Amino acid sequence: MNDIQQLTEILRKFRDERDWGQFHNAKDLAMALNIEAAELLEVFLWKSSEQADINKVKEELADVLAFALLLADKYDLDVKQIVLEKLEKNALKYPVDKCKGSAKKYTEL
Repeated sequence: MNDIQQLTEILRKFRDERDWGQFHNAKDLAMALNIEAAELLEVFLWKSSEQADINKVKEELADVLAFALLLADKYDLDVKQIVLEKLEKNALKYPVDKCKGSAKKYTEL
């Protein structure tokens, strides 16, 4: 069992012990993920990156990752596989020779 599978199993156990699975449909997991991502953004609001409280960053990032893993689990997705597949697509959209050092979107390269 790899680290991602192990984390997902721990999250499932935590959820199931509290009977929260009934609330964890895909739509609500996606909404929770977005809300937690907004809370992560809030940690940086009106501050430089260096001024952000790292403990709050860790807490909110943990929430984002937890909901992302639970959403992937809901659809029985292999997290490693879907990330690698997306990187392959991005490599085609953002070839190194065209995008290195640039923040332009692929449609502007």
